[in-house]
Amino acid sequence: MKRIITIGREFGAGGGALGRRLAEELGIAYYDRDIILRTAKASAHLTPEQVRQWDEKVPMEFGFTQSLFNFYSRPLSEELWDAQVKAIRELANKESCVIVGRNADYILKEYDHCLRVFVHADRSWRLLRMRTEMPDTPLSVLESDMDTADRARRAYCEKMTGRTYGDCRNYDLTLCTSSLGMEKAYQLLKEAAEIV
Repeated sequence: MKRIITIGREFGAGGGALGRRLAEELGIAYYDRDIILRTAKASAHLTPEQVRQWDEKVPMEFGFTQSLFNFYSRPLSEELWDAQVKAIRELANKESCVIVGRNADYILKEYDHCLRVFVHADRSWRLLRMRTEMPDTPLSVLESDMDTADRARRAYCEKMTGRTYGDCRNYDLTLCTSSLGMEKAYQLLKEAAEIV
């Protein structure tokens, strides 16, 4: 039986690491940033660079201006979204997999055998974890990157899905890695994935 696990996450909370480990242990595919290339391939008009630049962000500069100056062209944000939806659904239709980010929980909301997970943690814990992962990066840069990523993901989710990012009602399971620790969070994730 095919199983899909989607993982939404706050920056630095460890959602990607948990998803990667789960995919390895279950022997299924793992998708995160590689969806960028699939998204570009799903659209005749987008380059991988455009998709990478606006990954999980609302491209305000393009969307409003583009629709103002070219009435018949769709805003870039809509084209990116449609291409991403197509790429994610193709993956879910093809094989069992773990998909991290990109609002996959919403895109695959009608799919059976899909576990929707959100991973979050306290701000200070996330900063310390990222400091361990990237020891040469100044704390102020990590803090700025974390705020920027969280803000962009929140805005993107709300604009494209109409949902509040991280709202527990949108998920089957939420994991607080700062309270549970990475190992306990992983064990809970694995147990839930095995019963989907």
